[in-house]
Amino acid sequence: MAESAPAVLFDLDGTLVDTNYAHALAWFRAFRQEGHPVTTAAIHRHIGMGSDRLLDALVPGRDRHRDDVLTAAHSEHYAGFVGLIQPLPGARELVREVARRGGQVVLATSAPADELRALRDVLDVEDCLSTVTSSADAETSKPAPDIVQIALERSGAVPADAVMVGDTRWDVLAAARAGIPCVTVLSGGIGRDELCEAGAVAVYQGPGDLLAHLDDSPVGRLLGRAGSAASLA
Repeated sequence: MAESAPAVLFDLDGTLVDTNYAHALAWFRAFRQEGHPVTTAAIHRHIGMGSDRLLDALVPGRDRHRDDVLTAAHSEHYAGFVGLIQPLPGARELVREVARRGGQVVLATSAPADELRALRDVLDVEDCLSTVTSSADAETSKPAPDIVQIALERSGAVPADAVMVGDTRWDVLAAARAGIPCVTVLSGGIGRDELCEAGAVAVYQGPGDLLAHLDDSPVGRLLGRAGSAASLA
């Protein structure tokens, strides 16, 4: 069996598409609707977790029978932002450059199907994608490694031939538990110190900054190493 090309696993929200604050406001409205006094700052720090973990972290004493109401309210409020969502600067170009250099582009996200379709439409890089995950693919969300492991398995790459790109500590922790390094961007609104403390191997301002420094980045080095090996084969 031929070796699989190296895989670059991308988170979506806050990494390639500018959605984190829309999610925070949608959750704020959902919590307020149910009478939970949760601040947008507290919500923002937990964006990137799956909704189950986010609810446990922010409203641990809630009536869990109302979880479906909360998540449905979040989806309803988030839908109002969909028309405003844009790719982050340099996101499309970064994805296309990774593909051009022979890397597999993998979207390792736990977004539900309806949100994922909207994000993919906005990002508009379908011809570059090798595989995509969604919330239906794993019962346990980030920071558990399940989504990352599934994305890696589908790519056929081993952990040594993969790197993740994310924007939250939850991405970093999930990637580490799956045995791969995580490069991070600040475009999701999480600070450099927090990302480094979580174990990020490199931090960039956003996807455009990562693209500008791709050659010297862990992503570029992975792709370059694979390219060198292919040329010697």
